[in-house]
Amino acid sequence: MITVVKIGGNVIDNEAALERFVADFAQLPSPKILIHGGGKLATRLAEKLEIPTTMVEGRRVTDAATLDVVTMVYAGLLNKRIVAKLQREGCNALGFSGADGNMIPATRRNPEPLDYGFVGDIEAENINRNLLSSLLESGVTPVFCAITHDTEGTLLNSNADSVASAVAVAAATIAPTDLVFCFEKQGVLRDIDDENSAIPLITKADYPTLRSEGIISKGMIPKIDNAFRAIDEGVTSVTIKHSEQLNNTEAGTTIKR
Repeated sequence: MITVVKIGGNVIDNEAALERFVADFAQLPSPKILIHGGGKLATRLAEKLEIPTTMVEGRRVTDAATLDVVTMVYAGLLNKRIVAKLQREGCNALGFSGADGNMIPATRRNPEPLDYGFVGDIEAENINRNLLSSLLESGVTPVFCAITHDTEGTLLNSNADSVASAVAVAAATIAPTDLVFCFEKQGVLRDIDDENSAIPLITKADYPTLRSEGIISKGMIPKIDNAFRAIDEGVTSVTIKHSEQLNNTEAGTTIKR
């Protein structure tokens, strides 16, 4: 069984939370893969460099200057910081951008009708499965940031959730694979104001009702949609849980057919 874990920016921004997560992740049985988001460090660095942030319909535009910043932070500082912490815990990790080993090729998003700049969309079938399999078989734990490439020499900024889903689908062709999204909530909450109201299991049959009742809404909709898409493409299960509950198999919300 391969476990693919994605951690969000809120975990990365909290040093104590990140330390706890790294220790817990290192205890997971191998083979395993980690994907991390970016957090707020890139935004802070862009502000120091006086690089303006442009948003279109709530989404960040990655222009050339912003791409430089997110590459330095995501593929450089954050990725290597996490790898170093994992090495300390006895987990032999190796940090990657999507360009390294041609691991995650992407296609620059169509500028029509909205141009998001250097943003890359990913297809799981293009993940370098052979290299991924070799790494896992050799006992190495890959750690991916969300910087990808277009195979023509240009780096691209991709959505970390999408990277995690695509990598999990690719891993599922190697061995049965579970995908875990870790963030700052206990799971998909029935009551957004009650941290103890996590829904244990969501199936395709449950999903329409949960959406119509407004229990699943806004940013959680694409996350659940991606979860079902990953399951449809071969991933065994997807779990959404608090980063501090990584090794608690009863915690969080599990998404299954």
